Amino acid sequence: MVDLFHSYWWLLFPMAWFVFGGFSSWLNYRKQRETLKLLKTYADKGQEPPESLLRVLDKPIDADNDGPGRPTNYWSLFGLFAVLAGGFGIAAYMPETFGIDFDIRFPFTVVALVMGAVAVWALISAATTRRPRS
Repeated sequence: MVDLFHSYWWLLFPMAWFVFGGFSSWLNYRKQRETLKLLKTYADKGQEPPESLLRVLDKPIDADNDGPGRPTNYWSLFGLFAVLAGGFGIAAYMPETFGIDFDIRFPFTVVALVMGAVAVWALISAATTRRPRS
């Protein structure tokens, strides 16, 4: 059993993602069910329900947020991934400084290149995205 966990520890992340997604969907389902119950009580009394209550049902059941939300800040994403790419790059080419095995050089290089590619994408997105004027 310990070998199984040691070899497949990374499966905890997708499993946690599935559990979180299911729990979030269940909470949204309960919210819509309670809204329908509340609408039924308004209908039984012969009253008109508030508009905000009806808007809850307009959203899809798997909607995550209550509003349009803020636009993505690509500059902060660029900074984050540039620092991560630099950190993995330094760790890949100076492993003795961090007490890392030399065998880890190739995987760290791949991670640094991927993080660098995401940083470039975020930089391009930040430079080309127009912000609404407030």
